[in-house]
Amino acid sequence: MLSLNFPKEVVIIEVGPRDGLQNEPQFVDTEIKKAFIQKLAAAGIKEMELTSFVSAKWVPQMKDAGEIVQSAPEGVRGIVLAPNRKGIERVLKTSCKSVAVFVGVSNTFNKKNINKSTRESMAELQPLIEELKAKNFFVRACISTSFYCPYEGKIQEDDTLALCREFVAAGVDELSVADTIGMAAPHESYSLFSRLKEALPDVLLAAHFHDTRKMALANTYAALEAGVNRFDSSAGGLGGCPFAPGATGNVATEDVVYMLGRMGIETSIDLDKLVDAVDTVAPVISRQIDTGYYRLSKQG
Repeated sequence: MLSLNFPKEVVIIEVGPRDGLQNEPQFVDTEIKKAFIQKLAAAGIKEMELTSFVSAKWVPQMKDAGEIVQSAPEGVRGIVLAPNRKGIERVLKTSCKSVAVFVGVSNTFNKKNINKSTRESMAELQPLIEELKAKNFFVRACISTSFYCPYEGKIQEDDTLALCREFVAAGVDELSVADTIGMAAPHESYSLFSRLKEALPDVLLAAHFHDTRKMALANTYAALEAGVNRFDSSAGGLGGCPFAPGATGNVATEDVVYMLGRMGIETSIDLDKLVDAVDTVAPVISRQIDTGYYRLSKQG
């Protein structure tokens, strides 16, 4: 029997096209990306990270961001990552109205990632968030290294909570709180998300788990217990972070949807169509897709 804390419905924010593909060593053809996105939408995905407006020099996989945004499916909140003013200026030239920004709680991670401290990043982002909200954008803040950092080790809950409060004060609509290196344990997931839900009840809160140590589903369950009803996931378990050594893919959308369905929690996502979407990119990525549900679906 379900705990009273479990939501009846959960929103999946699909991050495969952006977070899932960004670390692929070979460029994935733009038409394949478009087909992947369209099939994810056909499976019932209503919110999706499409691409990033970042330097093609540093993340060449995202050099086709403008074309990807132009082909975004109707009826889907298509979110694009834009880490700074230059990226946001590029977004403003498109029809996109949903932007994600990001900062690591860890100073060292932030320095490795974007060559700025956490404080410097926030000083740059706060006025940009205000400008975006004035233009009626949906703004999502991605909080990296919310639990552990590959360089600094364990991150204190108070530090993560303080950064989230800053983003909410700046006006963001949603916080995506990430276990960037997949090191959190379920009790840590429950503890942090319980505090965030209590402290910030009026902001959308999403949990973002990587499956580096095969604890992502357990952490998802713990976050559900804490009252979280929005989860980032990646079809096929695609993903990784170029600035977090050892970080592997995100929790697989198909495994999360299957688990939630078995628990009686509605996602409105069709698993067969989700597998079809994964089939679109499986032949062109650098590793074999071996997520639980996808593997079993191929055994007939």
